[in-house]
Amino acid sequence: MEFFLQQFINALALGGTYALIAIGLAMIFSVMNLINFAHGELMTIGGYALFFLLAMGASFEVALLLSLVAAALAAIAMELVAFRPFRNADIVTMLLTSFAVSSILHVLFQNVIGVRPKAIAVPPALSGALTFGTFNVGIVPLISILASVVSVAALVLFLRATHVGVAMRAAAQDFRTTQLMGVNANAVILAAFAISGLLAGVAGALWIFQRGAVDPVMGVLPLLKAFIAVVVGGLGSLPGAAVGGLLLGALEVFLRAYLPEGLLPFRDAISLSLVIGVFTFYPHGLFGDADAVR
Repeated sequence: MEFFLQQFINALALGGTYALIAIGLAMIFSVMNLINFAHGELMTIGGYALFFLLAMGASFEVALLLSLVAAALAAIAMELVAFRPFRNADIVTMLLTSFAVSSILHVLFQNVIGVRPKAIAVPPALSGALTFGTFNVGIVPLISILASVVSVAALVLFLRATHVGVAMRAAAQDFRTTQLMGVNANAVILAAFAISGLLAGVAGALWIFQRGAVDPVMGVLPLLKAFIAVVVGGLGSLPGAAVGGLLLGALEVFLRAYLPEGLLPFRDAISLSLVIGVFTFYPHGLFGDADAVR
């Protein structure tokens, strides 16, 4: 039973991280009908910001907060420089633009900063475990779960209790009509990118807490997993993205824990096969054609 509970906590921690990235992807898709494949680089930017701020002598708390701001500002810059000029272009052009931004950032990371991972010292307080009787729970998984829950709760509150949030929900339902009603399209899209960047920054920090380093391709694998989560949950659905992320994290953790040793090399293939099985019963994802932000 203890082993199962430990794996359950690990699944929530990993799935919560995937969910944060997936929600950021789904938010941009719901407003702009775009899957931003440069979203993973926002995690990397936040990670490098954390590394350099710590190297300059900032406290861990200040460096962490500023790294989240850096990821959000990078997302805003991405929208202003790369996506706004092509906003009225077809979807293929937008997708190619996101791939181009991702490739450019990869090249910059590798040639300006270097290809080797940069170690980030996680405070000792985060590297221990809490003991409940005979059951030990790592602090990092608990922080991952707590950060994911708080981030999603704050996002829901923002979407439901602020004018910008309500405008974003309306834009996700019918962007053209929302514009005709006088809503500032630029402000809505910038807010969506800023929030997606902030969520990517949080996810990047949680990823670093587990890995202890940042490198140029840090965001590639989490982005791929998050994209699968978005499709499983239903494109444009924020609840679907969250559920898809949790489902993918649970599959990954429990397969690693319970598969026979001989099948472990096929873990990812089995996981993806199960995901494909979802589409047999839910061709449009778990939340169907879900109407984006609700």
